[in-house]
Amino acid sequence: MKAYEIIMETLLRKTFLRVIHLAWLGTYAALFLIPWPPEVWNWGACVFGWSGCLLPLLLSAGIFGDDIASGRISLLVTKPIRPEYLYACRWLGVSLQGAIHLAIAGGVIFTLHGFTGRGNAEHLALWLLAAWLIFNTWAALSTSLSVVVKREHNGMLLVLGAGMVALGVSLLTGLFPGSYGTKLFTGFVRWACPPVELLVDLAKARRSLWGGLGDVGHSIMLTVFYGVLGMILLSRREYKRTGD
Repeated sequence: MKAYEIIMETLLRKTFLRVIHLAWLGTYAALFLIPWPPEVWNWGACVFGWSGCLLPLLLSAGIFGDDIASGRISLLVTKPIRPEYLYACRWLGVSLQGAIHLAIAGGVIFTLHGFTGRGNAEHLALWLLAAWLIFNTWAALSTSLSVVVKREHNGMLLVLGAGMVALGVSLLTGLFPGSYGTKLFTGFVRWACPPVELLVDLAKARRSLWGGLGDVGHSIMLTVFYGVLGMILLSRREYKRTGD
């Protein structure tokens, strides 16, 4: 099976994924019916959170877990297809979905904002870039988690995990703002977890040119790290020929 075939299979593997894309894009159009003041509603922040952070968890849900649980993975991971090659093609399929989706979302938002003038579309191009970068990072982390989690639970676990981490940061900064433990934990979240905060600063043009390039490089390095981890996990798994 060639790379193109695996990528296309990933793109078209489930019908409901296309429904999710349409629902996500329809949400942007529906939100323009609400007369948001420009200073209140930022369309870039909306696309960053809605499509950049949440969408990849849905698109990658069960991306390997379904194949492993059903036993289909034993047919895919065969010579001459190496597990690392399969992982890269799967992730590229999800990343391609994200790129296409964000391009269409940007077009929808730009067009409707031009017609209605509702909300704030400042730095929309930077927001779209940041959204695609964080999309890829979340997709790599979710795809790697799918190797060790059955079925489609990887997306749900990441949502719960992100919520717990956010709650932990809020509690620690509120109760122990200057403690060493708080600084250690927040530093770990900032640099080792998907760099949401850093990319938000990039999208808001709060960073210098070199600082922005550093944020882009940091996001790419985390994506590569999560991906390599997933490749190692996939290459070391043993697969059954029948479903669990």
